[in-house]
Amino acid sequence: MRTRLIATSVAATALLALAGCSSADADASNASDTEAAWPESITISLVPSVEGEDLAEALDPLTTYLSDNLGIEVEGVVATDYAATVEALGADQAQVIITDAGSLYNAIDRYDAELILRDVRFGATSYASVAMTNNPDKYCDDEPVMSTYDASGIELSYCNGIEEAGASATGSGPAAIETFSKIDAGTEVALQAATSPAGYQYPVVTMREAGIDTDADIEQIPVEGNNNAVLAVANGDAEVGFAYWDARTTVTEEVPDIAEKVVAFAYTDMIPNGGVAVAPSLPADLVEQLTTLMDEYADSSEEAATVMFELVGLSDWTAETAQDEIDRYGEVLATFAG
Repeated sequence: MRTRLIATSVAATALLALAGCSSADADASNASDTEAAWPESITISLVPSVEGEDLAEALDPLTTYLSDNLGIEVEGVVATDYAATVEALGADQAQVIITDAGSLYNAIDRYDAELILRDVRFGATSYASVAMTNNPDKYCDDEPVMSTYDASGIELSYCNGIEEAGASATGSGPAAIETFSKIDAGTEVALQAATSPAGYQYPVVTMREAGIDTDADIEQIPVEGNNNAVLAVANGDAEVGFAYWDARTTVTEEVPDIAEKVVAFAYTDMIPNGGVAVAPSLPADLVEQLTTLMDEYADSSEEAATVMFELVGLSDWTAETAQDEIDRYGEVLATFAG
């Protein structure tokens, strides 16, 4: 009888212990559902602006800042090109990538990456391709006006209402894209390499949407670089050319009267800057803190602002991601997919 009592007592104790374990396991499970454990380290993959022996020195301030504030090790690795950042994320060799707009789209589309920040250059997260001509009588529905390009303080000429006379130019697109239809058969058009968003991709897509067969209807004048696209129009080698807004400022020493020789008559859709994306495996609270820290980095010190510009050529990051612009870029890229 005593044996039975002992057995019953042990059984009861075991049941209580199991109940306690079940409760603890449930609590732990619920906690893990809402707050996953942080990894001991994360890796950032990027294509820096600096090269060679200066690379480690350039990366260190950013990764140290993030490591100190997150409390985990943050490493920076160099990708050979922007596409390599995407593959690094897909292979879990990097959990954070700083890359261009096309690669951001591919990372989101292929690997379910999350876009957390966009690059800011001189206060803007995107820019338009500007359509330029040396034949304003054909492409302008009104008299060209002069507006100031604030980044350089230079006055340039614009028509079709895309800028306001005597004001600061904004470069906001799309604007006056209906005038693309005036690019008729045989028109000589200066186009850059097929990988150039402003010098080729967005202009070609916009021309095609205007009903122009860019392979048969126009005479493509190949040029290398935005400055040469402007010069091709200024020198009369092409009637129309395309470049980032506003690349005319890059040739003012060579062509002081560029505002007279080359008039901007339209803007394409806005072309997005790149940004920062993270792998879906990272815990949400880590992503939140990482986003805040990187968003605040450029303002954290004078050194940080310098590193930011020298590392990736940026003035800031912003959490206003405007992913619709990235999605539109994906549509543009799709038209050139082999």
